[in-house]
Formats: sequence, C-alpha cells, structure tokens
Amino acid sequence: MTDVLWTPPADVLQRSRIGAYLRWLAEHRGLTFADYDALWRWSVTDLDAFWRSIWDHFGVVAQTPSTSTLTDRDMPGTRWFPGATLNYAENVLRIPGRTDDEPVVVAHGQTRPPVTLTVGQLREQVRRVAAGLRRLGVTTGDRVAAYAPNIPETYVLMLATASLGAVFSSCAPEFGTRSVTDRWQQIEPKILVAVDGYRYGDKPVDRRAEVAAIRAALPSLGHTVSIPYLHPDGSPAEGTLAWAELAAPTDGPLAFTAVPFDHPLYVLYSSGTTGLPKPIVHGHGGILLEHLKMLALHHDLGPTDRFFWYTTTGWMMWNFLVSGPAVGAAIVLYDGNPGHPDLGALWRLAEQTGTTYFGTSAPFLLACRKAGLVPRDVADLAMLRGLGSTGAPLPAEGFTWVYDTVGSDLQLQSLSGGTDVCTGFVGGVPLLPVHAGEITCRALGAKVEARSSDGTAVIGELGELVLTEPMPSMPVGFWNDPEGVRYREAYFDVYPGVWRHGDWITINSRGGCVITGRSDATLNRGGVRLGTAEFYSVVEGLDEVADSVVVHLEDDEGGAGELLLFVVPAEGVTLDDELRQTICRELRTALSPRHVPDEIHQVRAVPRTLSAKKLEVPVKKILTGTPVDRAAAKGALANPESLAAFATLAEHRTPDRPAT
Repeated sequence: MTDVLWTPPADVLQRSRIGAYLRWLAEHRGLTFADYDALWRWSVTDLDAFWRSIWDHFGVVAQTPSTSTLTDRDMPGTRWFPGATLNYAENVLRIPGRTDDEPVVVAHGQTRPPVTLTVGQLREQVRRVAAGLRRLGVTTGDRVAAYAPNIPETYVLMLATASLGAVFSSCAPEFGTRSVTDRWQQIEPKILVAVDGYRYGDKPVDRRAEVAAIRAALPSLGHTVSIPYLHPDGSPAEGTLAWAELAAPTDGPLAFTAVPFDHPLYVLYSSGTTGLPKPIVHGHGGILLEHLKMLALHHDLGPTDRFFWYTTTGWMMWNFLVSGPAVGAAIVLYDGNPGHPDLGALWRLAEQTGTTYFGTSAPFLLACRKAGLVPRDVADLAMLRGLGSTGAPLPAEGFTWVYDTVGSDLQLQSLSGGTDVCTGFVGGVPLLPVHAGEITCRALGAKVEARSSDGTAVIGELGELVLTEPMPSMPVGFWNDPEGVRYREAYFDVYPGVWRHGDWITINSRGGCVITGRSDATLNRGGVRLGTAEFYSVVEGLDEVADSVVVHLEDDEGGAGELLLFVVPAEGVTLDDELRQTICRELRTALSPRHVPDEIHQVRAVPRTLSAKKLEVPVKKILTGTPVDRAAAKGALANPESLAAFATLAEHRTPDRPAT
C-alpha cells in the first residue's frame, strides 16, 4: 500500500508558476535542472544567482538598483541587496494580472456584512489613509499600531503605513491590555488605530475599556483613531479621531517612499510565554522577496486565485496572507469564530467566496476529522485546488482525512516555519507528490538541515532544525537591540554562525520532512528522543480525549525520569483506570513502551498561546517548582486560568500510576 495521496499532473510544468520560472531560468540564465532536488540544491548553494533571479523574474520595482545581491554569507550580519531602495507597499499594490475593477479583497466575518474591495478601491483607500497619516505627522520610521482584527481597514492601514516608510505593528483585539502593552511599550508607537469591539460567534465583545487602558499605558501616542466596528453608529471616545476622518477624501497621488532593502516594514512578536515578547523586526525587501517566492513558486498562486488563510492579526500567517496581491491573488479575510455555528462554517465560506487555496491550522483539520465532518458534503469545494496546514504538525491521519473528505484532486501542503522569518522553511511544491504525514520538501533558498547531538548533519534521523545559509527574510534584528545581543542569543548561541530554530526535524532521503515538536519540549526517555507531535496524534485520536499535553521531567541521577500526561476528556467522559489503560495500550502499540506515561492526570484545559500553540515548557517549569508568574506570562495565554491546575499538582503530586 502506498502512502502517496496526490501526484502532480502530467502537465504541471506547463500549468504551474514554478514551471514558468524554470523556463525563465533556462531562457535568461542558461540553467536547467533535472528535478526539484537539483533546483533546491542550486538555490541554497548559489545564493547570489538564486535570489537575484527571484528579483528579476518577478520584476521587483525599485527606485535604486542594488550594487550586489548580498555582502557575505556569515550569520548574523548578512546584508541583502545593499544600496537598493524600494517599497513593499508599491510592489504589493501593483497586483499583476488584475484590472482596476476586479475584486482583490473579499472580507467576511461575524460582526458586520461582507465587504469587497476592487483593485482600484484598495489603492484609493491606501492613498487616503496614507494622506491621513501624513496629516497626523507620521513620517519615515514612526510606528503605527493596530488593535484591530482581520478586516480591510487593518490591511489598508498596514499598506498605507508601509507606503510612508513608517513601521506597522498589529495585535488582535482578543489580546488583553497587558499582552498589548508588553509588546507596544517596547516600540513606542506614535499612532494607535483600534476597534471598539467585535463579535465572536454570537457573542459581542466590547473593547473600549481595553483601548482606554492601552492608550493610558503608551505615553508615546500622538493620536488614536477609532474604527466603529462593533458599534457602527457609535461616536469615537473623547480625544480620538474616527476612521472616516483618517480616510477622508483628499487630493494628491498615491506615492511611495523609497527605503533601503532592510528598512523596517513591521514588527512581529514571539509568543511571550516566558518573558517579554521579542520584537522581531522584518524589512521591506526581505519580506517581499520571500513572499513572492513562496506564494508563487510553492503555493502556485496567481491572478486567477482567491487565497484564504484562517488567521488573526496576532499571528504571522496574517502577514503572509496579505502579501497575496503581490503575486496577483485576491485575498479572503475572515474575522470570527471558525467553529460557529459549526465546524462547517469555513468550508461554506470557501464555497461562498470562490476560494481556490484554503489555509488553516492542523488542529482545525483534526477537530473537523474528530467531529466526523465531511466538508465536501457541506459545501461545494470544486474551486479548491490547494489546502495549506500549519501551526502544528499534521499527522498522517490528518492527510488521509483531507483526501477522503475534502477532495482527491487538491494539493495538501503542510508547512512549518515561524514568526522569526514570517514564512515556511519547509512546505509543499507543485512538482512533487504528497506523502501521508510528510512535509513535501525544503523550500527554495532555505538550507535546512537536521543536526544530531554532535552537530553533524543527518538524513533519516531526528535532529535539530538548523539553517546553515542566510535567507533575506531573517529578521533585520530585534527592536531596541542595537548590538544584536538578544538576536544572537535567540538563534546563534548553540551553533555559532548557524541558525538554530528550536524544532526537531527528520529529513528523509527524498527530501521529505517530518517535524516532531519543539526541541525544548523533547521527551528524552532512556536516551531516546521522542517528539511530542506523534504522541498527541495517538492520544487525541481516541474519541474519549478532547485535548492533551505531555511533559518529561528529567532525573538528575540520569535515570528515565517521569513522563507525565495530562488529558482533557471529551464531553461526558471522566478519566478513570479503564481509560488510562486504553491510553497506555494505544501508545505502547502505536509508538513504543517508552511512550507509556508514568502518570496520567485529568485537567480542565491545556494551556495555549493566543495563536493556539500548546505550552509544554511552562507546564514543565511549573511542575518542577517554578512559580506560575515566572513560568509563563499570563497575558500571552488564551486561557491563563489553566495553569492553576498544574501549580496545585506540583504542590500535592502523588503517584497515580496506570497499569502498564
């Protein structure tokens, strides 16, 4: 039985954008490649030629050309396209292949009726808002902050800010005051644009008090602009401007400030679960080149596509999604609860909007599978030709479910990367087949390797995910880190000159990849490193288990230590000895005896970040005696109350061992 679930069509080289790129390389560079592996190896070996080809193939608009492609290959410190000046917003708003009256932004949600912007309308709104920001005194390098959801206004604001050479930063409005101020006090924004609230499912969430508290905590603010989103007929708070004033009709052309290639475009943040969130600065040129490459060559997006990814403005996938128009794709924005009124909502949205590429998270796909949903039965998904999954590893059964219930002809692309580079290091490509449970390839220009404990590169073995060559979308740096101390500590301390990402990866002989969890959350039993992803796949595959988190407490004497599993039972289920034995049996059979936990405990909830990632490391810290407030920054959690159960257990833990 084969694990191949999808095979590229025979005419893939004629129909795909990567096929067009290969023809361009042959015609303009005299380069031909036998297969994807050969193309990838060239892309990570001849960095100068590869990244210059991306610039030239996509016709990047620049006011000043660069003197070279990169200064040197040492990390950190590589400078890309020195001397070049350009503007990210100018390149995005070219929107190749679409006329002025064609839709380019299609926005749906649970707070207001749908909104569609044509190419012409988007450019006009960006022109007006840029003029409004200029009236408020915004100039190159100033910071503009958005406390706003995934709606057209946020996108317009980002492009308008970028057009001026100012620096954008967004927080989703579900972030609490402390989470927001922890981020923005570091960058000292001059302008705040905020919604008054939003609707999540059928629940209204008023945020006016939070906006007032954020304003009070940011003395750098010169102006606050209010978007009447939850209360469309409401008046702006005292001392604030209305969005309509910022976006008022005005004279003057749509203009773009030319900035250096590495000029700050926006600041993204690490999750901030164990300290202040790291303010990660991304540059105009690096983000533009990386997203052109990834969206066109890997996701195969172009002027005939409608590109959707379920995301909030607090997750880097929003920044990835909204680069879609740079390759000609229209983008579909959604603000709301993806499970309301049921898990079919986003699939019906795909039908309604004519989505051709549907992006989501692995937990969402697995939740649909567990609920027994058959998306093709609840929506007409004939337009869908690509499906993206990220946020967590997607196990083999998730792949199989997609092909059994969504569509047999679409290409499923599981990808993994991070906020740190605002892209995926590993993902899919139209040229290669899809294997169950496997990320198809290493992305072009990403020299990904797996490193063993002695620092050597390994194939077919679990290792640390590292990058041994620079990429243009690596951060310009961290905000307020002029000497680069925090930046080096974050990525280059373990292997000098090599980027250590913090994930476990196995790369097989054909270049396929499997991510098995964070390396700082590894289960190390008797010298064997076990990733958490496969563990969760087994445990949460049981109907009786809704969610789970597993941690390994090492033994100072060098023994096996303790493997502790915490489960959230499904509705109406209680963790008893019979369920414990079932869990242990499944883990032993599917994985190995080393995966059988020493203790299994019931909890109400698994702690997760605001972008829904499980927090194994803070749980481990709490269980080994670290106070809750030091183990995790509660403002970075979606459910900070969930930590209390682990603190209680740390104080009163007693053996509760299952029969093994």
